[in-house]
Amino acid sequence: MTSPAQAPEAGHQSPASGSWPIRLDGATVTYPNGTQALRGVSLEIPAGEMVSVVGLSGSGKSTLIRTINGLVPVTSGTVTVGPHTVSGLRGRQLRELRSDVGMIFQGFNLAERVDVYRNTLVGRFASAGWFRSLFGIASAEDREIALRALEGVGMIEKVWTRAGSLSGGQKQRVAIARALSQEPKVMLADEPVASLDPPTAHAVMAELERISTLRGLTVLTNLHLMDLARDYTTRMIGLRAGELVYDGPAADATDADFEAIYGRRIQPQDRLGTPL
Repeated sequence: MTSPAQAPEAGHQSPASGSWPIRLDGATVTYPNGTQALRGVSLEIPAGEMVSVVGLSGSGKSTLIRTINGLVPVTSGTVTVGPHTVSGLRGRQLRELRSDVGMIFQGFNLAERVDVYRNTLVGRFASAGWFRSLFGIASAEDREIALRALEGVGMIEKVWTRAGSLSGGQKQRVAIARALSQEPKVMLADEPVASLDPPTAHAVMAELERISTLRGLTVLTNLHLMDLARDYTTRMIGLRAGELVYDGPAADATDADFEAIYGRRIQPQDRLGTPL
């Protein structure tokens, strides 16, 4: 097994090969209870762009993110990720798409009793055959890639630490490393900092920004805080009641733009560092 000391330095990581663009054409999602979560959303995200999706709870942010890897199917319209039309994928084809789309969750989704290394290695099985996935058989290349991913997010010193003993920020870094170990073409982050304190939230967002820039990786992240969207993403998409109400440079978004997205005046909890 490759030891942590043998893992390549973070600065030596190669850029992601062939990051993919994302396109939604009239994407609509209606849930079985009749709730319309997305209403004819059309947008295009070029490969390598870091984009935030902003809106209140219930605006459709998570639904939009999850249409991209097929976790939520569109009712009408199309979603295209790289060469794949997601709405037409089933079975093996859908699994192949998901192996190229990294996913980071608000709740980390780590195996708490398992060490950091094995949590990260899970990402390598996204594209593995059923036999290797079932028995957790990792190749030398898998082990090297997982260790490199941990090195890249500054967690190599915690490689044998049980995930349950980590801080929230450390857990999220391991979750990022797990997604990176897939060597994804697209990275999705569904409210990745919602449960973190302000300094840790800044650190995690800075890490995502660095990865996007270093690897040329397409990153799409849901955020509910104005400051983070402005400071760390190049483009901002605003959703309100499932409809696209803003699409432009994040740094140029004014308080009035955010009020139009939220459908109300800005409140203290909309900014970072205030009680929620």
